[in-house]
Amino acid sequence: MGLQLGYRKYCCFLCEWDSRAKTLHYLKRDCPQRKTRKVGEMNMQHPALAEWHKILLPPLHIKLGLMKNFVKAMDRTGPAFKYLAEKFPRLSEAKIKEEVFVGPQIRKLFRDDVFNNLLKGDEKKAWDAFRLVSTNFLGNIRAENYKELIEDMLTFYHKLGCNMSLKIHMLHSHLDFFPNNCGMVSDEHGERFHQEIATMEKRYQGKWSTSMLADYCWTLIRNAPEQLHKRQAKRSRK
Repeated sequence: MGLQLGYRKYCCFLCEWDSRAKTLHYLKRDCPQRKTRKVGEMNMQHPALAEWHKILLPPLHIKLGLMKNFVKAMDRTGPAFKYLAEKFPRLSEAKIKEEVFVGPQIRKLFRDDVFNNLLKGDEKKAWDAFRLVSTNFLGNIRAENYKELIEDMLTFYHKLGCNMSLKIHMLHSHLDFFPNNCGMVSDEHGERFHQEIATMEKRYQGKWSTSMLADYCWTLIRNAPEQLHKRQAKRSRK
């Protein structure tokens, strides 16, 4: 996209949304569209590698961002937040504090009645709304009332005190930019990357080092012929 990394002032590639104007979050929906993509202006650091209308929004990372903002706004002393550490004992304490979860873990929480019963008040409403948006919009299924579901989720996220991130902004101001079927954007590579990194973390017990990075790279190299063989076998069956 050519944008500078991190949440800077103009972090949206479609408009000039001011992410630092927190008093306007969830209130101002229409922001001036980007008229220029000149390097050095409006957070543009490099020439864009793709035209803006050809960029696909990955639903997996939208879901991970919504999960992160939800957990970030939870009561850290409440039973629901403490249950997360019990539910995922292998998840490092740093990961829980930074609200970092992967797709399979989120799906487990969707089906976990204990976690759902521990949530109360605005946390419960925001979680239920997030689950409905994930199952009825960020996937192969798009409900007829998907706009209402997203509006409800944004309302409950606002009441819960969730800061508006770039991913929430896309749902808030650029809902029409999403494809008709979010499932058309494959999450396979993203899911595989997150799960492989989780395996590496377990192996190194949460210690990040150059040795861990080198081991991960060699794992990819060793698995490359096997993955290629599986893809060829899958294509031949089709």
